Amino acid sequence: MISFLVGVIEEKNEDSVVLDVNGVGYELAISKNTFLTLPAQGETIKLLTFMSVREDGVSLYGFSGKEEKDLFLKLTTVSGIGPKMAMSVLSGLTLSDLIIAIIKEDLRTLSSIKGLGKKTAERMCLELKDKLSPVGEIPNEPSFNYDEEAVSLATETLISLGINKNEAYLLAKSNAGNGASAEEIISKSLRGYRS
Repeated sequence: MISFLVGVIEEKNEDSVVLDVNGVGYELAISKNTFLTLPAQGETIKLLTFMSVREDGVSLYGFSGKEEKDLFLKLTTVSGIGPKMAMSVLSGLTLSDLIIAIIKEDLRTLSSIKGLGKKTAERMCLELKDKLSPVGEIPNEPSFNYDEEAVSLATETLISLGINKNEAYLLAKSNAGNGASAEEIISKSLRGYRS
């Protein structure tokens, strides 16, 4: 099993990259997320890999980081999602947005991914939502009412302050008790984040 490759980028496209590893050209299927992290052609890069061996051939899939590869492997455990489909799903959203959409069972967002039908999206949420954790442990869903718009606004503000998307969303959600306003959520979140 090939675990990773270190090589020079010979050619790169939005969905594939060719790496020259000691004179051997390896073509890897990649997601849009990985494509955006690639350096210029001629530069050296390390990509984590997954090798799929099927009757119709062998395919190599490349990932810029462990988080993306782990999510890819989890996606392929869902009935009806093979490696190619998993790569399409990874290309449809940023990693953090994809994880949040699965945890929240946001079928509208997930169904907007090219090639992902509603039934497969439902199955994906059902099978994966308890296995995914954006930042450490997922806090328990608050039992109180909260204002989704305030959470959304607070999340955007926290992201603009340099907190990553997953963490910003979970911080905002966990501080959104008793109909707190966006300002209150941001204030509580920052106190908790800095302490």
